[in-house]
Amino acid sequence: MVVGKHIIAEFYGVDPELIARKKTVREIMNEAADRANLDVVGSIYKQFEPYGVTGIMLISESHVSIHTWPEHGLVALDVFTCGDPKQADIAYQVLYEKFKPRQVKKQVFDRG
Repeated sequence: MVVGKHIIAEFYGVDPELIARKKTVREIMNEAADRANLDVVGSIYKQFEPYGVTGIMLISESHVSIHTWPEHGLVALDVFTCGDPKQADIAYQVLYEKFKPRQVKKQVFDRG
């Protein structure tokens, strides 16, 4: 029995300006949640100095998390949804489109 879809990805070669500040990262995460029709319960983001962001979005369906290293052009993502697996795919695709990585390492797991 599958109860959820879990996408774990690393984006390489991301524009450092897109991932240096929590305002920009939060906007992109919110757009991904909106377009995937995810029910956001709450979120928290930590701004690192001089740059870099860690954030987690708690959703009714599970969570979406992000960690950024602008100095390496690196984003680590976790998209986990229970229910309709298309929601995870849509959220991931929006994040991919917005961050425009040059290279991706991605794993997908059926949970349950």
